[in-house]
Amino acid sequence: MNERDTKKAPLRYYAMDIENRLGISSSTGTSCNTWLSGLIAFVLTVVVYALVSMMPINFFSLMLLERGPTQHAAIFFGFWCAVILIVKSSKLRLQRRALDYASIPSDYQFVLSSQTADQVVAQIYTNAEDPERFLVYSRILTAISNLKNLGRVSDVDEILRSVGERDESSHETSFGLINGFLWAIPVLAFIGTVLGLSVSISNFTNLLDSQNDISGIVGSLKVVTAGLSTAFETTLLALVIALVLQLWMTAQKTAEERFLDDCNDYCMKQIVSRIKILPYEQSREV
Repeated sequence: MNERDTKKAPLRYYAMDIENRLGISSSTGTSCNTWLSGLIAFVLTVVVYALVSMMPINFFSLMLLERGPTQHAAIFFGFWCAVILIVKSSKLRLQRRALDYASIPSDYQFVLSSQTADQVVAQIYTNAEDPERFLVYSRILTAISNLKNLGRVSDVDEILRSVGERDESSHETSFGLINGFLWAIPVLAFIGTVLGLSVSISNFTNLLDSQNDISGIVGSLKVVTAGLSTAFETTLLALVIALVLQLWMTAQKTAEERFLDDCNDYCMKQIVSRIKILPYEQSREV
């Protein structure tokens, strides 16, 4: 281990992970505990509405409190997505820290073989107390265990690629709930629009039935415009939430994809490029 790495304290996943610090069993990789994020989102929604209810009446408070239930659902789903993205961002920063540590001895002449595999394992356990929780270390340990058990160095690259594909699949799955909410929020906007227009049309019909002169109709149009406000403001709020979350999710997804690419490069430079098949191993594989 080189001098730069000796100055670094070992990574402690269970002490650093945001979910574990909150007393919740941590999800793997950058995935987020669904129920924890949902609970936090519910609390945030309640707090926001409590604060808004104490505000003087204005456009914002009326939009949240007086425009029907679709607003409440959109705010709740928006907070839920935001909490998931914040947790994922924190987990990604922790996972990235593993890339700053070398997984092989500092000797530039070091060659990875079935005889030296234990040195790599020892180095990884020096880097992190629980390396199996870090994606890049988990990949390497899986490949090294095959090397130690079977002595087949040529399979290491294939195993690393296979585990990398599994991580990419998990990465896509971890955004499933957010994608669902980003579909639901605009739908809530359209539902609010339909409800608002329905109320407006109903009020306008009643207005025509109850008023006989033009002056009476004009004076009572405020009842009709209330329904139109519900229609347009619910759409406005939901679409703004969906836009912000879509951009945020895209940035987070790009960051995670870049991290997975960096994991591939790390494994290539640290492990695959150091592989050497010894003569007796070649005869065994043949």
